[in-house]
Amino acid sequence: MRVQTPGPGPLFPDEGPLMPRIARRVLGITLEVLAFVLMTVLSPLIMLVAAAVDLSMWISKRKPWVYVRLLPGLWIFLFGEIEALVKLPFIFVFTGGPFNGGSIRRRRWIYVLRIRWARNHLGAVRILFGMKFDVENLELTEKGPFILMLRHASILDNLIGDVFIGHTFGIGVRYVIKQEIRALPAIDIGGRWIPTVFIKRGSPDPETEIKAVRRLTHDMSPGEILAMYPEGTRPTPRKIARAQEVIAERQPEIAPLADRLNHLLPPRLGGPLALIDEAAAGTDIVLCGHYGFDGVRTVADIRAGILVGKTIRIRFWRYPAAELPSGERARTEWLYDRWQMLDDWVGEQIAAESPD
Repeated sequence: MRVQTPGPGPLFPDEGPLMPRIARRVLGITLEVLAFVLMTVLSPLIMLVAAAVDLSMWISKRKPWVYVRLLPGLWIFLFGEIEALVKLPFIFVFTGGPFNGGSIRRRRWIYVLRIRWARNHLGAVRILFGMKFDVENLELTEKGPFILMLRHASILDNLIGDVFIGHTFGIGVRYVIKQEIRALPAIDIGGRWIPTVFIKRGSPDPETEIKAVRRLTHDMSPGEILAMYPEGTRPTPRKIARAQEVIAERQPEIAPLADRLNHLLPPRLGGPLALIDEAAAGTDIVLCGHYGFDGVRTVADIRAGILVGKTIRIRFWRYPAAELPSGERARTEWLYDRWQMLDDWVGEQIAAESPD
């Protein structure tokens, strides 16, 4: 697979003192290597125990066999992490080392590595859990650059951009992602070699982060897109209700728009409105809705068997830059209208899946 030529967009250096950053990465790598070695050495015993537990749960509750699926999935995940960590130093050396940090070649190789990483992870989950994917309007994502706004419902929907758009069309994805993702050392290191903004939730300096998000749109090539999750976190009924209460207290003028949402969190306005403002200069916006990952917020949710035999439905909508309205109020209403459309679409999927 060949990724198209990336643009010379901005790179964002890691913040904070050097030693804590090194310690974070050393700890992360050590834990992943130890976990991989232990799982590999003990795999026969672990799989026997997993099969015994699954058999017991199936007999008592007719619960689908999950542990014998989950453990190989975790092993494949750890293998993919270590594979990426082994390849990163070679990419660094063969693309100029410390003397060519902004190398277009390095960016392309990192995009290729991350697409492979994402496809291996999601592919393993798909095979082990017997999942299917039903994707609509993928052809709308063939040509970049554009801004991709996705609903966020799962730890797995982070893979949609690279797996379906990146691999299919050779497109590199610039991400706005939360800082917690830095717990994965490969993302923590490689994410600094391509345009990526790690957002701190509840940041004491949101304006600086919004400026970084704006800069992330600069110098995107036709072979790149920018992806973000306007909800900021995964929704639950309690989170949705609380967000609506907060909006009613602090932003009563948009409370009627937020109150209509049933399945999605109200979009946070800082970053998304900044991106819409930048997009109005000539970059389309693509929305991504998906259904089927819902409820998979942690590994424990996967362990509960939610994904077994699941069909994941994914759909894209594209909006030309020329159609974006002017003014903050009009753009806020436009964003909420699109988010309401996604909310209604998710409701339709739920209704279609529910028994009569």
